This record gives sequence, C-alpha cells and structure tokens, in this order.
Amino acid sequence: MNNHEIDYKLHGEEMQCVEIELDPQESVIAEPGSFMMMTDGVQMETMFGDGNHKGFMNKLFTAGKRLLTGENLFMTIYTNVGQGKRQVTFAAPYSGKIIPMNLQQLGNKIICQKDSFLCAAKGVSVGIEFQKKLGTGLFGGEGFIMQKLEGDGLAFVHSGGHVIEKDLQAGEILKIDTGCIVAFTANVQYDIQFVGGIKNTIFGGEGIFYAVLRGPGKVWIQTLPISRLAGRILSYGTGSRKEEGSILGGLGNLLDGD
Repeated sequence: MNNHEIDYKLHGEEMQCVEIELDPQESVIAEPGSFMMMTDGVQMETMFGDGNHKGFMNKLFTAGKRLLTGENLFMTIYTNVGQGKRQVTFAAPYSGKIIPMNLQQLGNKIICQKDSFLCAAKGVSVGIEFQKKLGTGLFGGEGFIMQKLEGDGLAFVHSGGHVIEKDLQAGEILKIDTGCIVAFTANVQYDIQFVGGIKNTIFGGEGIFYAVLRGPGKVWIQTLPISRLAGRILSYGTGSRKEEGSILGGLGNLLDGD
C-alpha cells in the first residue's frame, strides 16, 4: 500500500465521530473544522492541499482546485510523533452517519459530494471531478463539481440523516435528487436529466432536474442533505409562525408571551 495503514473506531449513532489510531509516524489528513480531540504525542500541521505534492507551485495549484468545490484552501495533517499508538478523533459537522471507505476495495477511486469528505489516511489524494457533459455542467446544482478521493487507503465521508447503500448492476439506472448523493464508485455513469411536464416543473417542489446514475457500481445516498435542512430551518425562522397542532392558534401566542 502507498497510503498509511490507519485503524479506526466509530462512536455514536446519529451524531457520530471517528477515532483514528496512529502507529508511530503514521498520519491522517482532515478538513479544517472536523477536529475533535487527540492524545499527547500527535502533531498537527496546516498545509496547502492534501500534502501529496512537492514544490510550492504544485501545492498552490492543488489548493486552488479545492476552492472550486467550495472547500478551504488548507487541510490539516495529524502525525504520531511519539512512541506507541496515539489517537485523534474527528466529528461530523451535522447529524448523520460517517461512512468508512477502503479505497483499495472500491477500485482506488470514489466520487463524492463536495462537502462530504471528513478525513483520510495520508497519501489519499483529494481532488475535483468535473462532469464532462454540458447538461451536467449547466444544471447539476450540488452535484456538478464533485470531489474525488484516490488511493489505496481508508477515507471517511459523512452524510446527512441516514445513509443507504445501493449496488447497481450493469445498465441499472437510479434517478435521485442531486443533493441526496453522498458518493459513488468511479465506474458509475452520472448525468443530469430534466424532470419534464409543466405541472412537475411549476408545482413539483423538488426542482426541475435530477441525477441519473447508471451501473455497474456502488452508490451511497443520504436521506437529509444539509441544504434541505438549512432551507427548512430558514423558512421557519423568517416566516410567520405556523400553529401546527395548536387548537388555540393565535391565542396560544398571547399565552406564551409572543
């Protein structure tokens, strides 16, 4: 293996964290803001890109590509510089599941939603994946520019809500909301399709485009994209109060001081 061989343990159910165990001189890379805690003897270093490139210009180019996916210019590397095993723990940024992926068993490449990557063994390359078709580029929404994870080590991505795994057979098609895609293997074909129908377009409430995934390959799907959750919270925070389940209605607001 070219990547560091890390061990891990998942904690929790819906608000999960992953504890990475590092042997001496082993390292793990992570997105800024995902760090939770670490034991003494682990050294933290901020760097451009994923740490796999030599020379300032190569590092700068790699970091610049990350900006296209809306990610931070920098990543953080955690290295065990002590004697014996050390641990570092990362937490998902919102409620959902952390998905461990052994890239060696998944064709050495995974395409994932641009904000789903959490951490990975040092040596895993974190880049961007452009979809080549024009329709995908113009209408892909959340799914247009995606991240690619390449290597033969462990990588961890997180989903919103519950995660469902689908194994698509050759030629099998799955139609899915672009925001619900967490990741898929590299041999899955990906495109954007128009929903069609004037009533669907105006009154459907689900957007006018969806993703079409064609097998063979594996797909990971999330039940609650963060964009959908944020939109619902925003609508409740800025709109007038809805009296769900309240018999008193407006009188209830008077009684509770609103």
